[in-house]
Amino acid sequence: MKIPVDIALHKKSRELELVYEDGPVRLSFEYLRVLSPSAEVQGHSPDEAVLQVGKRLVDITGVQVVGNYAIQFTFSDGHDSGIYSWDYLEKLVNERDVLWQQYLDDLAKNGASREPNDPANKPFEEKAAKLKPAHHCSHS
Repeated sequence: MKIPVDIALHKKSRELELVYEDGPVRLSFEYLRVLSPSAEVQGHSPDEAVLQVGKRLVDITGVQVVGNYAIQFTFSDGHDSGIYSWDYLEKLVNERDVLWQQYLDDLAKNGASREPNDPANKPFEEKAAKLKPAHHCSHS
């Protein structure tokens, strides 16, 4: 497992920089968002996965370290339930070309797009809204 020694957000380029001992790696905010490990995105099985559309301009508005094993992002679209383990981030780095191409192919196959406010994305946005779990807070 590779653990970054530093993490930086590059707002202008919309990229997260993970600095490892053997050098830095950058991942786009959009890539991180559409491949969020959360159940809200991945589903509880592959056939429950929800295609993420219109995320080209998404920003990361917050980063929180989770124990010694992961980080959690808050995205500008409100998504904040994905916990990115160091192993998962390493997978996203190592398989970036394949995973990104799969994502682009899924968009094309479904007639959806990366562009925010694209009318073609409406059915996917509505489906995602229906599947979004209600937040239950209990204060004791």
